[in-house]
Amino acid sequence: MQILRVQVVLLWLLSDSSCALGGKVNKHKPWIETSYHGVITENMETVLLDPPLVALDKDAPVPYAGEICSFKIFGQDAPFEAVVLNRTSGEGILRASSHVDCENQKEYTFIIQAYDCGDGPSGANWKKSHKAVVHIQVDDVNEFSPVFRESLYKASVTEGKIYDSILQVEAWDQDCSPQYSQICNYEIVTGGTPFAIDRNGKFTIGNIRNTERLSYEKQQSYRIMVSAFDCGQKKAKEDVVVHIEVKPVCKPGWQGWNKRVDYEPGTGSKQLFPKMHLETCGGPLSGVKAMVELQTNHIGKGCDRETYSEKSLQKLCGAASGSTDLLPAPSPSANWTASLLTDSGRESDLIYRFDGNQAANVPDHVVPQNLTDQFTIATWMKHGPSPGLRAAKETILCNSDKTEMNRHHYSLYVHNCRLVFLLRRDFTQIDTYRPAEFHWKLEQICDKEWHYYVINVEFPAVTLFVDGVTYEPYLVTDDWPIHSSKIDTQLTVGACWQGGEVATPRFTQYFHGSLSGLTIRPGRIETQKVISCLQACKEGLDINSLESLAKDIKFHFNPAQSVLVLEGEDVDSINTAMTKVSYINSRQFPTPGLRRLHISTSVQCFGEDTCVSIPDIKAMVMVLPPSEPTITISGSKQLVRPASDLRSPLGVAPFKELRITSTVMKGDSFGGFHRPGVMELMHNLDYCDVLVIGEELEPERESLEIHHSALLGKHLDATNSTSGISIYGVDSMAHYEQVLRQLRYRNWRPGSLTERRFRLTCSELNGRYTSNEFNLEVSVLHHTAPMEHVNHMAAQAQYMRPVHHPLMIHSLNSHMSGPAPPAATVVIVVCIAALVIIVVIGIYRIHAAHQEGSRDDEDEIKDPESDWESSGLNITVNPMEDIRGPQAHGKAVRGEECEEEDDEDDAELVGGMTMVESDSSDEEEEEENKGRGEVNGRKQKGKPEWDSSCGTY
Repeated sequence: MQILRVQVVLLWLLSDSSCALGGKVNKHKPWIETSYHGVITENMETVLLDPPLVALDKDAPVPYAGEICSFKIFGQDAPFEAVVLNRTSGEGILRASSHVDCENQKEYTFIIQAYDCGDGPSGANWKKSHKAVVHIQVDDVNEFSPVFRESLYKASVTEGKIYDSILQVEAWDQDCSPQYSQICNYEIVTGGTPFAIDRNGKFTIGNIRNTERLSYEKQQSYRIMVSAFDCGQKKAKEDVVVHIEVKPVCKPGWQGWNKRVDYEPGTGSKQLFPKMHLETCGGPLSGVKAMVELQTNHIGKGCDRETYSEKSLQKLCGAASGSTDLLPAPSPSANWTASLLTDSGRESDLIYRFDGNQAANVPDHVVPQNLTDQFTIATWMKHGPSPGLRAAKETILCNSDKTEMNRHHYSLYVHNCRLVFLLRRDFTQIDTYRPAEFHWKLEQICDKEWHYYVINVEFPAVTLFVDGVTYEPYLVTDDWPIHSSKIDTQLTVGACWQGGEVATPRFTQYFHGSLSGLTIRPGRIETQKVISCLQACKEGLDINSLESLAKDIKFHFNPAQSVLVLEGEDVDSINTAMTKVSYINSRQFPTPGLRRLHISTSVQCFGEDTCVSIPDIKAMVMVLPPSEPTITISGSKQLVRPASDLRSPLGVAPFKELRITSTVMKGDSFGGFHRPGVMELMHNLDYCDVLVIGEELEPERESLEIHHSALLGKHLDATNSTSGISIYGVDSMAHYEQVLRQLRYRNWRPGSLTERRFRLTCSELNGRYTSNEFNLEVSVLHHTAPMEHVNHMAAQAQYMRPVHHPLMIHSLNSHMSGPAPPAATVVIVVCIAALVIIVVIGIYRIHAAHQEGSRDDEDEIKDPESDWESSGLNITVNPMEDIRGPQAHGKAVRGEECEEEDDEDDAELVGGMTMVESDSSDEEEEEENKGRGEVNGRKQKGKPEWDSSCGTY
């Protein structure tokens, strides 16, 4: 082709060469090819043309006329130019005049013409060739990376299936050529995943599939990274995230619930299932019934109840007084339970466990002697089935003959999982065939769970309450009354006493199980309200915002609020109701530990009884330990009082300055740091005991008591004995403070008593939290023999400041009893008078210092016999008074004897008061002087009886 083209050009030139030599100078037009095809690589300048750009002119070799001067391009916005390389040969090139981008334009078509140089240097008379079409193709460069069309891809699959296509990802490339713009490959960058990606041959799309069966339990979601490659193997700059969620096989059941819920004490009601919903797999339903059960059998006596003593609980619930606790905590006054086994680890809840070998005889002074026709027996009991085909009787409580015979007067026992109450009246009370045995057959008796049993007797009717629910006996048998006798009876707990008709008295019919709070109250029966209060649980299920429940929702609680039943026609309504189910514990210090939750659900479909089976779920509530309080008793630990205060009708108040506080450790966060702090806490107490340290009280000469008026308006009661006094009842710390401050100690014959020591302790929750031991000492101050006559008129305005000197004891001979020389008499009188002043002032200051702190607060009670002690009495003795007055003559004979005794006693007192008197300031003396004028007005109101048998002036 190229050779043929060259031959045509040569023939054209030879044919016209002769004409050029003999004619005009520029006779011919230049000649070029009719079309050109070129290729240019983007971002390059040179265009490769086919054929090459060459222009020929037949006027050659004539200068100018046979030369090619230029090529011109005609076309809209063609970014090219043609340049002549050789004018003589007519060779030229085509190049880009500006940036050529394949992504903007892949091809260009334009017109090109060649121009000769005319007939001279000026270029005049030039000629141009015909028009030739130039077609330029722009070659692509792989300058762009693939880009995904989405920034995130999501898909979900059901577990247990193999999918050919889970989802598809797509990337694209901005390059213009098919080679570089097409995506040839996709790759999963994340390793170790059960997925693969393939390129769809027809479309440049990546298809993701799973290579193994997925499990929801193993992994609920996957996050994988995918990359793309174009056909030039250029990788995408950014990988794309693919999130695949694994859904379980649609199984009907509750979803979105937590297996454990933590409960912090004091936070009130807490939602248990805030995000729970029921999955029914889309089937049409006509009704849903859900039952939520709170299992607390392992907590205390079946649930979290108040663990106060039985007496405190009865006082708190408003029960009538007069009940007798047959299973109290072991103490010196209640020692018959000391040998019984106790169940530990129950948060101070007193539980006695009987294994068939233990029993206790209740002392006679504790047992009510006359039960009357109305009485109540109450107890907590936990009991299981008895071993053997025909089990023996298991006695809870038995009153039988102590000796000679074996008659049971009344008893409460379990026989073959039946509760039996026996009551045999005396023949003197009734002489006819009357009801004697009352039988109840209940599941609770042998279910190994705690239940509260109350037997109300209104003879001949007997009613049983179990957990507050009334049960009538299914069997009542009659019997004759017991003939009266003088045989004493024995009340026994845990067995029955057989004192007669056997060789050796012994226990029989032992009880197997646990008991707590066994009481008997003669003369009255318990009310339904009190029974419900005594057995009430302090924890249970609750529903928040009852008003927000749908109208079709029906709900029901059991009495203990441990079971909640919800019923509804719509799944959404049931879901909303379940999110509002809460747990609540109203105790300030709840028992920590877990409580199990069990939810059972039944679903009904249209026209069918049940259509979908909903599996039960099990969860737990973890009650966190509460902050343990520290109960602190503070106040003055020493009280000094004169013996006259102890002899007064009201005695002294040892705990007048008492204060009871309780604190807990609380942590707070500040600036990222956790700082523990102390916070004062208000809570109740259930008892405070004041014990006498040392010898017990002697009732014939002293007492420790609280007036009944101090207990009015409070849930408190008190019992006292020679070993102290106990205040009990569930009430606030402030009320306990008020009562203890009014506790009075009296001793109407203090004699040689110098001190009495007491120890005070308080408790919350029956000893679960106890206070410090607060020890108080009451010191008794005995007055020495004072002066009989005091001359107030001789006293001056200012007192003499006491000055201590070594005490001198003068031994006077018998001959000095006669008239003494005047100078010696004056010296003796002055010394004795000064000594008396020191003793009297010192005694008063000690007394006043101790009276001031304790009597300021004593507003409600005032001892009229001790008014003189707080009246600011000041005694002044005139040392210059005439000792030969009428009284001096009457006592001249005994003066010498008593003087020595007084000097010795005064020496002891002065020696003990040196610190007090030396610390006294002039200001104190001035204050005493201010009250001197009040002496005459007050001395007649409460004049003390001074022993003046040895008083001399």
